[in-house]
Amino acid sequence: MVFSSVEFIYFFLPAALAGHFILPKKYKNLWLLLTGLVFYSFGEPVRTALLILSCLINYFAGLFINKFDGSPKKRKAVFIAAVVSDLLILCAFKYTGFVIDTLNKIFGISLPLNPYAGLSNAIFGTHFSLEKIVLPIGISFFTFQSMSYTVDLYLGNISVQKSFIDFSAFVTCFPQIVAGPIVRYRDVEGQLRDRRVTLEKFSSGVSRFARGLAKKALLANSAGLLWETVKSSDYSSMPALTAWLGIIAFTFQIYFDFSGYSDMAVGMGRMLGFEFPENFDLPYISKSVREFWRRWHMTLGEWFKSYVYIPLGGSKNGMIKTVRNLAIVWLLTGLWHGASFNFILWGLWFGLLIILERLFLGRLLERIPPFLSWLYTILAVVFGWVLFDVPGITNALSFLGAMFGFGGSLMDSGTLWLFCEYSVTLSICVYLASGAHIGLKEKAERALSGAGLKISVFDIIEPVVSATLLIASTAYIINSDYNPFLYFNF
Repeated sequence: MVFSSVEFIYFFLPAALAGHFILPKKYKNLWLLLTGLVFYSFGEPVRTALLILSCLINYFAGLFINKFDGSPKKRKAVFIAAVVSDLLILCAFKYTGFVIDTLNKIFGISLPLNPYAGLSNAIFGTHFSLEKIVLPIGISFFTFQSMSYTVDLYLGNISVQKSFIDFSAFVTCFPQIVAGPIVRYRDVEGQLRDRRVTLEKFSSGVSRFARGLAKKALLANSAGLLWETVKSSDYSSMPALTAWLGIIAFTFQIYFDFSGYSDMAVGMGRMLGFEFPENFDLPYISKSVREFWRRWHMTLGEWFKSYVYIPLGGSKNGMIKTVRNLAIVWLLTGLWHGASFNFILWGLWFGLLIILERLFLGRLLERIPPFLSWLYTILAVVFGWVLFDVPGITNALSFLGAMFGFGGSLMDSGTLWLFCEYSVTLSICVYLASGAHIGLKEKAERALSGAGLKISVFDIIEPVVSATLLIASTAYIINSDYNPFLYFNF
């Protein structure tokens, strides 16, 4: 984004909230639309037109689907046209470069041992060239979000939205437009018409926003610096523990980055009167890969389940078709995250494990000690993150080799330095990712209650903690040049 997180916290967000509270009810959605467009234009001033185009396609598709309610063929034609248009725009920006690069590699390679190599290249050689396409921020998120309206309307799950302003306010809602959670229209249909902000709801939103910002700035960024150090090193001579330390750091970085932004989005939504769906539920305590994906990026999982897996037949037509449906969903999940063979293999990796758990592995995991089930799951996830973030299949395999000792050593002085430098950060990450803090708060509440003190003492502590987290996060961001939002790239 062109603006920093500090500018967002101290300038844009207060102005957006002030306008929302000052304006009469009938203008609130218009203000929400305008602030969403302004927010998006900070990072994508030119491609804001794509966001508006997505709104126009699905809004008018909704009107025509409603108009042709008595004509199934026309309704279906409009529905297909809208979905195809959405997917064409997404594919054009996200996958064109990948397809052209793949074609060039497949058909443009000379085989030195082939006597007909020259003739082969003359006939089949491809030399496509295309200026690098810059991926619009959050295009996968707002495309899936606007598509959900069209699909649900066609299926009869929601009523048509006749106001272009109200519909566009839903698509462009700035708290979650670029990185989720993926909010479906039916999640907020009633709230678009009537939403109220109480003092309790607003303070809860501020607290949630502060926690999310701290997770992102203080934990994800710190873990990310460790990962960047390791990822940029030579894998062929990397000590095994250094590789493990690095990928564990990324495991925490991506969780606290994305769940932190999701917390910020939920918090900002509450400040505006919305209740957005939760996106994470302590995924790293899962004891199976299936459970992990019920806890990680839950809104994306629900989207694929509702609009791909169930329409394909789900698990109702026998095991063979269930396996086919799962394979399709996970291939698409990988592609949704990015246009590369890394993401395809990453999606298929998890698809394979979920299929195996559906066939027999799940029953085995229920019988073995819970620690072993958890260990299997976390290792499967960590190996998946290697495919996810180490660019290139060859590099990813090389990094996996380093994890298993192919670098030639277990550890060195650099490993010890990294461990000492980041041990506090990683310890806090482990503590929070395990959910131990939740149990601690519950015990404290019971202890205070038993001592005759009112639980409202936390109502006093929480604002102080929120203010402290905001100040600490802001100070960190000001003094650091490293502040990526990983899921802005999807």
